[in-house]
Amino acid sequence: MRGTFSQRHLALTDNNTGMEYKPINHIDSSQAKIEARDSFLSEAAVLGFEYGYSTADPLALVLWEAQFGDFANGAQVIIDNFIVASFEKWKLPNNIVLLLPHGFEGQGSEHSSARLERFLTLCAQDNMQVCNLTTPAQYFHLLRRQIKQMMMKPLVIMTPKSLLRLPEAKSSKNEFINGRFLEVIDDTSIKGKDSVNRVVLSSGKVYYDLLKHRTEHNITNTALVRVEQLYPYNGEEIRRILSSYVNAKKVVWVQEEPKNMGAWFFMAPRLIEDLAEGQRLSYSGRPESASPAVGSHKISIFQQKELVEKAFVN
Repeated sequence: MRGTFSQRHLALTDNNTGMEYKPINHIDSSQAKIEARDSFLSEAAVLGFEYGYSTADPLALVLWEAQFGDFANGAQVIIDNFIVASFEKWKLPNNIVLLLPHGFEGQGSEHSSARLERFLTLCAQDNMQVCNLTTPAQYFHLLRRQIKQMMMKPLVIMTPKSLLRLPEAKSSKNEFINGRFLEVIDDTSIKGKDSVNRVVLSSGKVYYDLLKHRTEHNITNTALVRVEQLYPYNGEEIRRILSSYVNAKKVVWVQEEPKNMGAWFFMAPRLIEDLAEGQRLSYSGRPESASPAVGSHKISIFQQKELVEKAFVN
């Protein structure tokens, strides 16, 4: 695993002796061990090595984290030719995990997008999993599922950096102990579904912007549903949730990315097939753009505010 950001705290170093101590390896005497290794800054070379390691040792959970999600561009040949297609080409499975910081947080065009749309374009024949999570428990259970599932498949996770510091992005102890990974999360705050006339679907960190707006404006007729796993697409669960809101005629897909990027072009044709009778699908997000994000923090904040507001009135 290439350790950056939070993973840097896995090891404590004694300044006097230089000895390292990894607290996470001393939880239980019979536990598996974690290894954190430094690597040189070559995305293609390192990801190629990690891919090979994941095929050679199926019992290891191999994670590769990019400093920013768009750094995966430097390893695209490894992703395209090996990770997503090796089983179809050579019947060679792998279960590598790609952690790609992805989120429109005003850091400009080079550090906003992990190019989610590219990964979704590569999805076919259940070849991999693509997820954009909102809680620590979801992340925990997804990694646990990754190592325990019978079929080895690569896993791509969009990992917004802002959620590391967001107080609302937390999970209870019970969610870790008794919970499980949910591919789609319904809005449990809705007490009477008959009162809902709009369902807002989103994936990833934009959910918290939507939740904040709904709370501040005391909006009670809108449900916020999170699609945590984009692929494989769980149409059965989405159909079940949408049909449960019998008076909701408006279904809105909300994303931070420009309209020609992100998950919209992937989700739209699938969602149209899964709408309940009388429901209409619309889009709320940034307009089409040649660049993943604008170079102005002020403009980025304005766009984010606009797309969130539009989700409740479109």
